[in-house]
Amino acid sequence: MPVAGLIVRFALLFIASGAGAAEYPAPREGDFTARDFRFSTGAALPEVKLHYTTIGAPGGEPVLVLHGTGGAGANFLNAEFAGELFGAGQPLDASKYFIILPDALGAGKSTKPSDGLRGKFPLYNYDDMVDAQYRLVSEGLGLKHLRLVIGNSMGGMQTWVWGVRYPKFMDALVPMASQPTEMAGRNWMMRRMLTESIRRDPEWNNGDYTKQPTTVKFANAMFGVATSGGTQAWYKQAGGREQADKLVETRLNAPFTADANDFLYQWDSSRDYNASRDLDKTQAALLAINAADDERNPPELGIMEREVARVKGGQLYLIPASADTRGHGTTGAAKFWKDRLAEFLAKAPRKAM
Repeated sequence: MPVAGLIVRFALLFIASGAGAAEYPAPREGDFTARDFRFSTGAALPEVKLHYTTIGAPGGEPVLVLHGTGGAGANFLNAEFAGELFGAGQPLDASKYFIILPDALGAGKSTKPSDGLRGKFPLYNYDDMVDAQYRLVSEGLGLKHLRLVIGNSMGGMQTWVWGVRYPKFMDALVPMASQPTEMAGRNWMMRRMLTESIRRDPEWNNGDYTKQPTTVKFANAMFGVATSGGTQAWYKQAGGREQADKLVETRLNAPFTADANDFLYQWDSSRDYNASRDLDKTQAALLAINAADDERNPPELGIMEREVARVKGGQLYLIPASADTRGHGTTGAAKFWKDRLAEFLAKAPRKAM
């Protein structure tokens, strides 16, 4: 195995064995190749590689966990998420559940523009990404049914898509930090400015750049501060100009390792998202979890109450805002909602496959 692979393997084993988290089985990595993959645009690729990480034995009840934009399945292997959920006696105890953490199409170690096609890579959207996930679990892993689909941010929106695209394939849905409705307001405006910062940078050169465009790093730093972190939490950390300036300098000086084409495709993929159009098709039990201080999904709009009511028995849990919550990033910490998840799963019926 290459040195880089060994480093990743040992890092995952370290996370699983401790590092402030509850113990759970060591993660395992794998790859599945989806052949003749058709995109919603009509474009096709002869092969699409889908990378994934699993925890627990394949005989356990399958749970699909979906990551946010630009992330990867292994991002969940931390004390705040896996350490609160996957250990013995925890809500997603890996001795009972078979936990699947895919890298989305276009991200992580799955097929993406930077693999070679660059700006010629087919445009993809959330439907394509969910279809790829479906092929992974059904063809690659041979599963006929999932106990749960749970996702955060982009993964939350894809959880809504799973409910309308494959309504009989799972017992339960838990979309977090998301809404089923189309992109609108500040959420879409900020995303559009983020992608335009790349497209309008002469260094991008329609995707054929010789060095990474410089504007994307600064645009990403601004996007992160503006759309995640929580008002109270930011003020707690930066109650004066000097503290705020230090945080800004830290953000601006942090390494930015993303590829600009990958980054552009990832954020642009939400452009036509709208699970709300077919929300009535949802058959699985639903628990939507959002944070009261979520900058991208502001609860004061009343969207979630309206949309969740369209799903029979649908529930909404709104995490109260505090100096400890992190706005859009709140749901990345399972301590805020793990008890609700356990209660929900205990009551969610198991459907016949």
